[in-house]
Amino acid sequence: MRLNKYISTSGYCSRRKADELITNGNVKVNGKTVLELGVKVNADHDIILVNNTVLQTPTDQKHIYLMFNKPKGCVCSANDEKGRKTIYDFIDLPYRLFSIGRLDYNTSGLLILTNNGEITHKLSHPTFEVPKKYIAKIDGIISEKELQLLRDGVLIDNNYKTKPATFKIIDKSNAYTRIEITIKEGKNRQIHKMFNSLNKNVRQLKRVSFGPLMLSNVSRGKYRSLTKDEIKLLNNYIKGDNNANFNG
Repeated sequence: MRLNKYISTSGYCSRRKADELITNGNVKVNGKTVLELGVKVNADHDIILVNNTVLQTPTDQKHIYLMFNKPKGCVCSANDEKGRKTIYDFIDLPYRLFSIGRLDYNTSGLLILTNNGEITHKLSHPTFEVPKKYIAKIDGIISEKELQLLRDGVLIDNNYKTKPATFKIIDKSNAYTRIEITIKEGKNRQIHKMFNSLNKNVRQLKRVSFGPLMLSNVSRGKYRSLTKDEIKLLNNYIKGDNNANFNG
């Protein structure tokens, strides 16, 4: 395995950052500083230090599971070409974590982050149709007929018809309507686009559950480790127990 890949797989940093660490003389293999890119290492035998910290081998690395309450005003990418804040600015851990699913810049709420590739794939891939629940606040009022159109599916993104979903009014006034929404897909800005197809503007959007997990016990912009029960729920869920739910 190439040294830079080993460093990134260990969760220490990205592969690009690993290249910088190597060329800057911050990496040692078996006690010797390595400056050349492309050096190969044996994960079973070699000892790799970055800034005098011994890295775990990928086989020894523990799986990390976090629940993050994403605030508005940040993106889910590790780096943003526009220089905007990312979710990783809020998470100060020496692991390379991936978000399960994504939330757009102005959407807040539940994100699960982990270094478990199997769970990331199975909960992110559209073929698994993982249910995601949101609370949306839209401007004005919406009729039952319009809600039924949303439930049955509307056209977005070059005539793509959205899959059946649930829409339930939980609060309303003349100025706004608050709606609970559950979808089993995740097109870019899908909920915004669904309402836009009916000339409705989404003022606020927050994800409150993902698969079997509900957003709980974590403040906006903060994160916590998943409990053993929550991790068990995730594992059971990807094995086919899609009726699992966490009730706290």
